[in-house]
Amino acid sequence: MKLHEYQSKALLRECGVVVPDGHVASTADEARACAAKLFDAGSARVAVKAQVHAGGRGKGGGIKLAASAEEAGELAAAMLGSQLVTPQTGPDGVAVNKVYIEAGADIANELYVALTLDRGRGCPAVIASAEGGMDIEEVAARNPDAILREHCEPGWGLRPFQATRLAYRLGLSGKAARGAAATMMKLAKAYGDLDASLAEINPLVITGDDGVIALDAKFDIDDNALYRHPELAALRDSSEEEPLEMEAATHSLSYVALDGTVGCMVNGAGLAMGTMDEISNAGGFPANFLDVGGGASVERVANAFRILMKGERVSAVLINIFGGIVRCDRVANGVIEALKTVAVDVPIVVRLQGTNAKEGREILRESDREFIVAETLHEAAEKAVAAAGGGTA
Repeated sequence: MKLHEYQSKALLRECGVVVPDGHVASTADEARACAAKLFDAGSARVAVKAQVHAGGRGKGGGIKLAASAEEAGELAAAMLGSQLVTPQTGPDGVAVNKVYIEAGADIANELYVALTLDRGRGCPAVIASAEGGMDIEEVAARNPDAILREHCEPGWGLRPFQATRLAYRLGLSGKAARGAAATMMKLAKAYGDLDASLAEINPLVITGDDGVIALDAKFDIDDNALYRHPELAALRDSSEEEPLEMEAATHSLSYVALDGTVGCMVNGAGLAMGTMDEISNAGGFPANFLDVGGGASVERVANAFRILMKGERVSAVLINIFGGIVRCDRVANGVIEALKTVAVDVPIVVRLQGTNAKEGREILRESDREFIVAETLHEAAEKAVAAAGGGTA
């Protein structure tokens, strides 16, 4: 679950991280009033920031500076209701429903600091760079040596000597180094306490008097841990999420919409990824990632079909089931039963392997529904791509 900047900064403020004063607004009048408060408090300028779940807002015109409350209102009016296009949104962009009005900062230097999971090491890692305010992917591609890392051992977290070492490696000293190290320690604690999958400050600003301020912030929270954090679950902005993904989640289905024409229904995340790769290798394009889980019950398969058929570009469906815990003959019967309640008017390719796979394939071949049955994943992918009309996206 992604959080907006204003929500992430509220969490950082609670953790003791210094952030600029700011207020969220949903209308131009609210934005104008928020800016007036900041100017009255002594701010020389304010930033008007679109609140969307996408990076690269500055490149897309989603961050503007205003020298007066009136100008802030005008900038907010132009942003609100618009479609913001950034390098991470795709060509259609995302709707801007809120803006964040924030006091300006005295920027002397910009850094990048984040925590995420290093899957290779099996523990969280702090990632830092002296090149803040930029896309970290660009920095890593251009100058890999500019990316610094410290790993947080489970049970210990980020230790003071590691934070201090990072601060000095970032070229800081004195008050700025102490402030940056303290901020990284607080960010690391928040990452663990909130069950985050990503905690990012970009940029982390060093001011003219060597102060340290989080000028932007992003938290991604692990959905699987939200039962422990009802206060965070309440922050979810459903308007920023894909409707089909949300509908799938209500049925305990893992679904991600893509741009292709071959709808995928698979049991197991790894197998689903492999299925999408095979579709691509066969010259096609997957329309989605969809993991129905280990059970593949009639109800779950029926709900999966309903989700798949709401995809406007789905021209064929590939069902790829490995019968380990679940028997393939039961899956075959489940698919047939599910199709009695869901209208599916595109070709269906089915590949069953594992327990009772042969029996499952025979059930499909003998059914009244015309299935395209395959034995290998490669064969299934080729048949699905052909049924969808070939390699078109």
